[in-house]
Amino acid sequence: MSVLLFRRFKDQIVTMSLRGILVGVLILSAGLLGILLLKSAPMISDFPLSKLIFSAAWNPWKGQFGLSAFIVASLGVAIIALIFASPVSLLAALYLSECANRRLRNALRLPIDILAGVPSVVFGLVGVIVIIPSVSILSRLCGRDTTGYSILSGGILLAIMIMPYILSLSLEVLLSLPAEAREAAIALGATRWETVRHVVLKRSVVGLVAAVVLGFARAFGETIAVMMVVGNVAKIPHSAFDPAYPLPALIANNFGELMSIPRFDSALFLAALVLMIIVGIFSLAAQAVLHHIGRI
Repeated sequence: MSVLLFRRFKDQIVTMSLRGILVGVLILSAGLLGILLLKSAPMISDFPLSKLIFSAAWNPWKGQFGLSAFIVASLGVAIIALIFASPVSLLAALYLSECANRRLRNALRLPIDILAGVPSVVFGLVGVIVIIPSVSILSRLCGRDTTGYSILSGGILLAIMIMPYILSLSLEVLLSLPAEAREAAIALGATRWETVRHVVLKRSVVGLVAAVVLGFARAFGETIAVMMVVGNVAKIPHSAFDPAYPLPALIANNFGELMSIPRFDSALFLAALVLMIIVGIFSLAAQAVLHHIGRI
């Protein structure tokens, strides 16, 4: 009886600890959101929110704090990164989980995990040396004479950065599928491709979508590497070869500088708030998609 009571007591302690951690995370998130709202309140009270979000005029010395150009740049870089990274990562994960032998899979997982942990500044240096000259040559072939510092360079660099991240998560999702499901499909006469299409992908789609969304969140919030290759020009890009200025780069470049300008610090906190809200919206949208898929 005492052993049973001890086990129940231990389970209650573990349950309460996990609940405490969850509450702590929620409090931390709410506190972060509250701080950003508090710090950006002077800007929101002095200027219409529509003017701040949808205006591209950025000139702090003249009291112009439009964030439209930075939001468009952030979305553009992240979307380009996903367009390049998602198909390659998902197809590579499918190959490693369904076609490659165990020895090859285990040999490749270590370098994939190492690449996922490489500091972003290292990728930024590689981008300056390799990607920018390549994009400059590509722009000339397309009839544009640019330096290579562009939204396309930022997207390609981010794609390289998040590829190992999405690949590692997707591979874990695919490998978590029980082998019995594959064997049952093959026993019923399905080919390998039919098994992948109708069993593996159907059972793993929720986890794969979550991996891509997490990759988008990392791409959208990346700072140092993107800041080194996009050009940091505060205007709305009209093509992939135009320079841009994403929100994270704006905050990293200017926070602590030029704080003598009225409302400048509040504008940067508003930029951080917008960044957090956009990532939250995409995360909630992904959760809605996952919930819908789970009901199908």
